Amino acid sequence: MIESKADLKRYLEQDRIALYKTRKKPRIAGDEIWQYEILLRKTEYYMNCKKSPLGKLVAVWLHFRLRKKGRKLCGFHIPPNAFEEGLSIAHWGPIVVHPTARIGKNCRIHQCVTIGATNGQNEAAHIGDNCFIGPCSSIIGKIKIGNDIAIGANSVVTKSFEDDGITIAGTPAKKISDNNSHSNLAKALNLD
Repeated sequence: MIESKADLKRYLEQDRIALYKTRKKPRIAGDEIWQYEILLRKTEYYMNCKKSPLGKLVAVWLHFRLRKKGRKLCGFHIPPNAFEEGLSIAHWGPIVVHPTARIGKNCRIHQCVTIGATNGQNEAAHIGDNCFIGPCSSIIGKIKIGNDIAIGANSVVTKSFEDDGITIAGTPAKKISDNNSHSNLAKALNLD
């Protein structure tokens, strides 16, 4: 969670690295996902750190802009403070994350992913560090996913997988190998 200006800078830098970006700032056209992630991090900073009336007003305005930009990117609905540093959104396309979901550092997430709650519960998954979430995956319910886990495309995860460094896939998801997620993440990230 971003709790200071230094945290904001670190998050922005780790997100840039996770997105495989070599330049320091996004281009006006072509870097829309990176622009979205920057706006997400600034929204988190103002929501968490700026408690003055003006700071709260700026946070509301940034949150409004974030939602608007998310709609332009074909349906990103990612609440502030859900992802730790190193977020990498791979493609445009719908991504829905429940407000109670918590995802660790260095997560690469693809299009058409849902991380949500179910059966009247108001709690969603807690996912560890260095995870890869393949396209069209659904992670549903109050479950825990360990560190260094790769979730295959079109998977439906409805139970916890707390072992680290495995690959899960299928409907319903099950362990399919002992391969971790590192080959799917940016090599420049600190994956320790």
